[in-house]
Amino acid sequence: MCESPPRAHVLCPLTSSEGVLEAAGMARFDASNAEVLVFSYKDGLLAKMAHDLKIRVESFSIEVDDATRAVEARFDPKSLRVVCARKDGRDDPGTLGSGDIQKIHANIEKDVLEVKKYPEITFRSRDVVETDRGYRLSGDLTLHGKTCPIVAEVLRDGESYRTEVRLQQTDFGIKPFTAALGALKVKSEVLVTVATERRG
Repeated sequence: MCESPPRAHVLCPLTSSEGVLEAAGMARFDASNAEVLVFSYKDGLLAKMAHDLKIRVESFSIEVDDATRAVEARFDPKSLRVVCARKDGRDDPGTLGSGDIQKIHANIEKDVLEVKKYPEITFRSRDVVETDRGYRLSGDLTLHGKTCPIVAEVLRDGESYRTEVRLQQTDFGIKPFTAALGALKVKSEVLVTVATERRG
């Protein structure tokens, strides 16, 4: 249930230039010039037998209005691909076999995100306010057929813009993965990050 909007750091390029697709006053970003990652975390009595995961969204589009800084983003839930397992907050490549990864992909599509029923994830900003560190956006995230408000801080990070937002899967009616009668499961909270080159 969506009660109060989660705080987030959300991508918002200030201007468009070389390397960014432009059309009608819009800066556009996709997997060729930006990156969207999802991090999930293990839980339960048998958590030592499971893995935290780093997952990449391979198909998405982010559009930023040059005049208003308004952001509209679309993400394809069918395009989520496991990058690697994580251990103690670090990438742990080679831990998962191809069979393990295939099972994870099937579970994400069929049981977690139900992509045939909910084929798209969207974010639309409703208000943009300039701050000392960048901008503050308020907007709506639609995931798994449910829409929840998000308040987002736009941050400059060196030569890039970076977003970090923690979401509760259960807020969107998603049942996190569970096995062994709940002794092995994934936490409801996931971390979503978005990064792109800084423009302006």
